[in-house]
Amino acid sequence: MLAAERQARIVEEIHRRGAVRVIEFAQMLGVSDMTIRRDLDSLAQQGLLDKVHGGATRRSASTEEPGFEAKSLRQQPEKEAIAKAAAELVSPGTAVGLSAGTTTWALAHVLRQVEGLTIVTNSMRIADVLHARPSADQNVVVVGGVRTPSDALVGPIAVSALAQLHLDIVFLGVHGMAETAGYTTPNLLEADTDRALVAAGRRLVVLADHTKWGTIGLSTIARLGDADVVVSDEGLPHEARSVLAEHVEDLRLVPAEAAAS
Repeated sequence: MLAAERQARIVEEIHRRGAVRVIEFAQMLGVSDMTIRRDLDSLAQQGLLDKVHGGATRRSASTEEPGFEAKSLRQQPEKEAIAKAAAELVSPGTAVGLSAGTTTWALAHVLRQVEGLTIVTNSMRIADVLHARPSADQNVVVVGGVRTPSDALVGPIAVSALAQLHLDIVFLGVHGMAETAGYTTPNLLEADTDRALVAAGRRLVVLADHTKWGTIGLSTIARLGDADVVVSDEGLPHEARSVLAEHVEDLRLVPAEAAAS
């Protein structure tokens, strides 16, 4: 197999799976580990992927910020299944933080059934969902700020408000996650606000479907190990599972059939 053909196969596999290890490429293509590493060096220099320890991940534009409507159409079954699994971590009467995002928005729909919650969010979309069922005996606190394309309220006002709060558990939706970059977002102000939300919570739960692995936004919100729990789906690449298992105490994967249903 010519080098160009081999590298094309590598790029195709990276885009399909999100992340692949060197040893997997070597076995798949019938070449040495050293040959694969040279291919990865070349492809990384061309901007076609990101090299990580032991393999490579899909590269994503660090400043791309799709709007809420566009993001809400992506991986809907997975997000709904992740939301149902995440809701099992919430007990009646607790103080919950929800970052802005389409997966946390899906979680808000499930949390409407839980009595006695105090929910803090920087998302008008989430607030609208929770106010649609006022009989749930819930307190909803919305922090103010500047609105982003993804309908998050961010900036100094939001950060200042969050600094005054103490939450039992925070659910964080992310633009991407990767071994070296951690949990990221393409919006600098949103990163500041999310960091304040994370700091306000005693426990951090990251909600991220499998397509988020290998995507790196412009700014880091938290390191991989800062999360107490990560809830994803079984489409998550095996490399990602291994990396997350090394950093996170509790990795929960929604079964494929649950996502499909």
